[in-house]
Amino acid sequence: MLRGLYRKLLDLAGGPRAEPALAAISFAESSFFPLPPDLMLGPMAVARPERWARYALVCTVASVLGGMLGYAIGFFLFETVGKAIVGFFGYGGKETELRAFYDKWGVWFIFLKGLTPIPYKLVTIISGAMAFSIPVFVAASAITRGLRFFAVAWVFKQYGPAIAPTIEKRIGAVTAGVAVLIVGGLLAARMMH
Repeated sequence: MLRGLYRKLLDLAGGPRAEPALAAISFAESSFFPLPPDLMLGPMAVARPERWARYALVCTVASVLGGMLGYAIGFFLFETVGKAIVGFFGYGGKETELRAFYDKWGVWFIFLKGLTPIPYKLVTIISGAMAFSIPVFVAASAITRGLRFFAVAWVFKQYGPAIAPTIEKRIGAVTAGVAVLIVGGLLAARMMH
């Protein structure tokens, strides 16, 4: 199923409605859709390198708006819809662990999960279920999603098709490495103050 969706995303990336499709995928991925928008963003940045920043911004804005939908699902519908989505992504029955981790780390949880390929929808839904501060949630989401999407688009624009197969195979490791560097830097800055 996911392989078929992946092929459809690549077809959309090369089509005339690529930008609205990118926004829709970015929005949906933040609350329920299983595939990340990076799968469209990369090929689009290669095809139109002069628009890489625009595409990254579209991804960021749509992702934050979709994250607000995920937050609402967690806040209003956690027991029904939220638990079903969390379960679909393999975290069913682990809600207590996620809540405890979130309770302890709060905004750092948003930063870390927003940068990595670990389903961001878990962050949005759990944030709503925990009634986390909406302004902090939106700000952290905008920063973390923006960093991720601008980095992906820039790398594809800069290195083009030559790097695409490597990144597609190792997207998890690449984004996890970026996440570790950013979170490490933020923690170091926090300790200095």
